[in-house]
Amino acid sequence: MKVLIKRIYEPAAKSDGFRVLVDRLWPRGVSKETAHIHLWLREIGPSTALRKWFSHDPARWAEFCRRYQAELTEKMNLLSALIEEAQTKPITLLYSAKDERHNQAVVLRSVLLKHLRFSQPRVPQKTAAGIASDKKRRKPRSPSRTPPGPIGTDRS
Repeated sequence: MKVLIKRIYEPAAKSDGFRVLVDRLWPRGVSKETAHIHLWLREIGPSTALRKWFSHDPARWAEFCRRYQAELTEKMNLLSALIEEAQTKPITLLYSAKDERHNQAVVLRSVLLKHLRFSQPRVPQKTAAGIASDKKRRKPRSPSRTPPGPIGTDRS
């Protein structure tokens, strides 16, 4: 359940796992051969109107996040594909923006992590280790004794 984000201009690494470009437009100066991506999921990027409105202005960041998350609710089939990949191996969301803190990959990562957290099976409150430690804290029982029989009976 490792979801990373990285600029497409940074060198690929084995630790990136499944590399997904999440920009709607192909990044400038990057050839398809040198990108080393497994998937270009352009449809999951923000709409052209939202991308142009945001224009990577940090003052619009909070509203961009809200609007982009609203757009993502309409793209559950694409999110599900990424969630499925992330459950079996690390994935890296690739973007081309210069601003590493204010871009769609940051928002998309938080949405994916939220979905991954809720898609995991519920863990019981008491783990096996917790139960074992409870048993250690209990007072040991005295060895079982055979209760005496009625008077005058022989138990041998």
